[in-house]
Amino acid sequence: MKWNEVKIETASEAVEAVANILMEAGASGVAIEDTLDIENFKSDQYGEILDKETYTRLEEGALVMAYFPETIFLPEVMPFITTRVNQLPEFGLAIGKNQLTVSEVADENWATAWKKYYHPVRVTRYLTIVPSWEKYEARDAVEKIITLDPGMAFGTGTHPTTNLTLQALEVTLRGGETVLDVGTGSGVLSIASKYLGANDVYAYDLDEVAVRSAQENMDLNPIAKDVTVEANDLLQGVTIEADIIVANILADIILLMLPDAWRLLKQTGKLIVSGIIENKKQLVIDAAQAQGFVVTQILQQKDWYAIILGKPEED
Repeated sequence: MKWNEVKIETASEAVEAVANILMEAGASGVAIEDTLDIENFKSDQYGEILDKETYTRLEEGALVMAYFPETIFLPEVMPFITTRVNQLPEFGLAIGKNQLTVSEVADENWATAWKKYYHPVRVTRYLTIVPSWEKYEARDAVEKIITLDPGMAFGTGTHPTTNLTLQALEVTLRGGETVLDVGTGSGVLSIASKYLGANDVYAYDLDEVAVRSAQENMDLNPIAKDVTVEANDLLQGVTIEADIIVANILADIILLMLPDAWRLLKQTGKLIVSGIIENKKQLVIDAAQAQGFVVTQILQQKDWYAIILGKPEED
C-alpha cells in the first residue's frame, strides 16, 4: 500500500485544531513539529533533553503532517481540509503561512515517518507521556507513565495547552473525585486524572474518531480501564455532578459550555479550562464571571493560558 503525506505549515496556536481536522478527514496518523515544543522542551525542568535532531529547523510556527492511505481519494477530502483550516481565524486562531503540500510515502516508510517525532517526555513532576512502541521505566517513585498511541491522538501531551491542563489537574486533584473531561481527544487528561487519584472519570468528545482514539488509549493504561468514554456535544444532556470539569478546547467553545459546567459542578468543585490564547483570555474570564464563577488560579506558558475556576463560597 502507498500512503500520502499532507503537510500543513501553520501557526503554533493552531496545531491541535489542524490535527483534529486532518483526523476527521480520515488520516491514519498525525505528527506535529512545533517550534514552541522545541523551545519549551529542549531542556526541561526535569532534566530531560529533547532530541532536536528529529526536527527540521523551523524558524517559527509549526508543521502538522498527516498520513492518508491510498484508499482515501485526496481530491475529495482536500476541499474539506482547506475550508475547515481557513475557518480557524473565526475562532480566534492564527493560521500562519497556511501552506499545504502533498507527497507520496512508501508503505515501508510511513510508520517511521511520523513515529520519529514522538519520544517519552516528562511533562509534569508526576506524569510522563510515553508512545506505545517505546520501552520506558519510571525513573523515581513518583513518576507515573501515561502510554499513548499518537497515531490516533491529537497531539502528544507536550503542547502548551495540554501541558498546562495537566499541571492544573495536578494542583487540583486530591483523590476520590468525579471528573468530566470535555473534548477528550487522545484521552490523556482522563488517564492523568486516574493517576492523580480521581475515582470516576467520564470522557466526552463530539468526534467519533476521537472517541475511538481515547478508548484505545484507555485500553493501553490499566489504571484507566474503568473510564467511561462517550460521544457527546460538550456537556449537553449530562446529569453527572462533578468535582472537576476539565476542557482543553477552543476559547469560543468554552463559552458555549459554561452554563452546563455551572449546572453540573459541585459547590466545592473546580472548572479547568485551557486552549486559551492570550487575546482570548479576558473574554473567557469575563464570560465565566458573568456565569457566576470566580477565578482561583491562572497558569501560563508562552502565549497560552489555563484557568482554574470555582463557585463563590456560600455564606
